[in-house]
Amino acid sequence: MTDLVTDGQRLILPNGDSVPCSMGRSGLIAAQDKREGDGATPMGRWQLGQVFYRPDRIHDPIQTALPVQPLTEHSGWCDAPDDPAYNQFVSRPYAASHEAMWRDDGLYDIVVTTDHNTDPVLPGLGSAIFLHCRHETGKPTAGCIAIARDVLHRILADLDPESWLVIRQEI
Repeated sequence: MTDLVTDGQRLILPNGDSVPCSMGRSGLIAAQDKREGDGATPMGRWQLGQVFYRPDRIHDPIQTALPVQPLTEHSGWCDAPDDPAYNQFVSRPYAASHEAMWRDDGLYDIVVTTDHNTDPVLPGLGSAIFLHCRHETGKPTAGCIAIARDVLHRILADLDPESWLVIRQEI
């Protein structure tokens, strides 16, 4: 079991080192107060799930015990609270509102899903809370946690189905 823990604007890695991380543009919020589109990152302990990656950009093998799936130009994530596929992977084109996971900006070159709002999925309480690649300028996310792509790629080897992302206020 490996925990990745946020501490302010840093993520503490399994080896004890810490790296800069970006969080939601609206800051941190209690998980029960999270709402779709609010730009806030929900605090809590979220189990890490599946790894998605851009095979045209990530050429080194993904080394991890987590399930791995390559993205395609048709990959998406539903963010429409009234849709049955809310907070789930979908294939594009998709009729309801969704986020394209095949992005030009590199943020989703590697994405690790979390179990935020998954069991059960509750409409409107937030979707697509991922651990993903950080923008080169360090700009905030829409509610995820983001770290440098090379760091994310490297730490995947330390992650397994019992790994967690702990999002908390600075201590």
